Amino acid sequence: MSDREKIHRGSGNVFEDVGVAHPERVMARAQVMSRVADVIRERGLTQKEASSLLGIPQSKVSCLMNGKLSMFSLDHLFELLNALGRDVEIIIKPKTKEEKFATTHVLLATQV
Repeated sequence: MSDREKIHRGSGNVFEDVGVAHPERVMARAQVMSRVADVIRERGLTQKEASSLLGIPQSKVSCLMNGKLSMFSLDHLFELLNALGRDVEIIIKPKTKEEKFATTHVLLATQV
């Protein structure tokens, strides 16, 4: 390694590391989007089948599967999970003194 190369330890949230506004919210949306895509893959759905089931154009299913976050709000992602037969549970609780942000994690059940 040369003198000019530096290694920086990430924060655990790539969106924070690259300076995205509200990185905790973007990370939550990315995690939920990833879960929607996982359910589609686990069920072996084609994009056309997923399009029909979700009530969105196939082009938006493609965006979903390719992680295009700007195309989907968190609310819309929750609706897509519901359409895939998944329940969405939101827990609101006081943050601890150690937590930097109130919205820190999205816990995703992995059962199909």
